[in-house]
Amino acid sequence: MSWLVLLAVLLPVYLVTALNAHAYTAVNLQDPLGAIAKGIQALVVTISAVIFVAFCVRAAEGFPRVLVTVGSTLAVLTMTASRYLFVKHMGSIIGGNPFSVILICESGQPVPPGNFSVVISPESFFDPDQHDPVMYDRLAKSLESADRVIVACAAERRMAWANALKGANIQSEIVAPELSMLAPLNIGHHASMPTIVIANGPLGLFDRFIKRGFDFSLALCALILLMPILTVVAILVKLDSPGPVFFKQVRIGRGNQMFKMLKFRSMRVLESDHAGDRSASRNDDRVTRVGKFIRRTSMDELPQLVNVLRGDMSIVGPRPHALGSRAADKLFWEVDTRYWHRHATKPGLTGLAQIRGYRGATAFESDLRNRLQADLEYLDNWSIWRDLLIIAMTFRVLLHRNAF
Repeated sequence: MSWLVLLAVLLPVYLVTALNAHAYTAVNLQDPLGAIAKGIQALVVTISAVIFVAFCVRAAEGFPRVLVTVGSTLAVLTMTASRYLFVKHMGSIIGGNPFSVILICESGQPVPPGNFSVVISPESFFDPDQHDPVMYDRLAKSLESADRVIVACAAERRMAWANALKGANIQSEIVAPELSMLAPLNIGHHASMPTIVIANGPLGLFDRFIKRGFDFSLALCALILLMPILTVVAILVKLDSPGPVFFKQVRIGRGNQMFKMLKFRSMRVLESDHAGDRSASRNDDRVTRVGKFIRRTSMDELPQLVNVLRGDMSIVGPRPHALGSRAADKLFWEVDTRYWHRHATKPGLTGLAQIRGYRGATAFESDLRNRLQADLEYLDNWSIWRDLLIIAMTFRVLLHRNAF
C-alpha cells in the first residue's frame, strides 16, 4: 500500500517538473539527446524532492535504501532507453510528424531548406501592409493548427510581417539569409538595444565548478581503477619497440591555446608524426604490433586522463586536433572557418562527434564538417546530463571500424 502512495506522489510531481523543464516541447521531442536530458533532469529532481519530503516527515523508514537506489537507477535507465527510442521512431509510432511547420513564402523568394508541412503563397489572401480584420482572420485560420510558422519575404517587408505575427499566438520566425555568414546563436540585449549573439563565453561559474569537479573526480577514480591495465600496456609498449612509453603531441585546446597531449606510443619512434601531417590509416606501416591493438581498442588514449587532472582537457568535449591535421589535403581551418569556434571549451576524451561515429582519417572535407557540426552542437547545448549520456554511449564505439 505504501508503494501505491509513493507512486501517487511521484507521478504528479514528475509531470509538473517535466512540464516546467520543457521536457515535452516540440524542440526537445525532436532531439533524442535533448529529450533524454530533460526527462532525466525532471526524474532526478522528482526523486530527490520525494526523498527529502519523506525524510522530513520521518516516513523514509518504510522504504529500504537498496530498493530505492535500485528502483531509481532502473527508472533512469528505462527513461533513457524509452525516450531515445520514442524520439528516433516517433514518426512511425504516431503515424507521421506530429509537429506542423508552415512556410509562408512570398513570390520571388527562395524556399528555405528543411521540411515543411505546408507551403503558403500569401499574395492571394493576406498582405501584412494592410490592416484588415478580415485578412487577419484568414491568416489566423490558416495557422491555427501549426506549431511554428516561418516567413520568407523581401527585407523591406520583414517589419510588416513581424507586426502581423506578433499577435498570432504561435512561434513565428522570419528568414534572414544574410545572417548565415555571422552564424548567430540567439538574440541578446545591451541596454535597450537588441544585439545578435555570435558566440557564448565560458560556462557560468557554477557550471564550470560542476564540470571541473565531475572531470577531476572521474579522471582520478578511472586512473586508480585502471592502473593495472595502464601498467601492463606501458610494459608491452616498451618491450615491443625501442623508445619512450608515451607519445607527446602539441594539440589545440581551449581558447585556441596549445598544450601537450599524452598517448601511449603506438608507432615507431623514427616514424612518429609529431605535427600530425599524416593521419593514421588502415594497415599503416608505422604502427607497431602492440600499437595496432591499443589503437583498435582506444587504449592508447587512456593517458589523457592525466591531461584531464592537469586541467588541459575534459572528459567530454571536442576532440583536440594536431596542428598539421588535414582533410582532403587542406588544413582543418582552411576547410571551414568555423573550425576555431570549437575551441570555446576544453577538448575532451570523447565527444558528440565520436558517439556519432565521426572518427578516424579525414580523407574528405565532409569528414571534418560532420565532426565540426557535432562539436558546435555540443557547445550550444551543454549540460552535465548530456555529458553523462555521451560517456555512457562512448562504450558503444570503443571498438569502431575507423579506429586504426
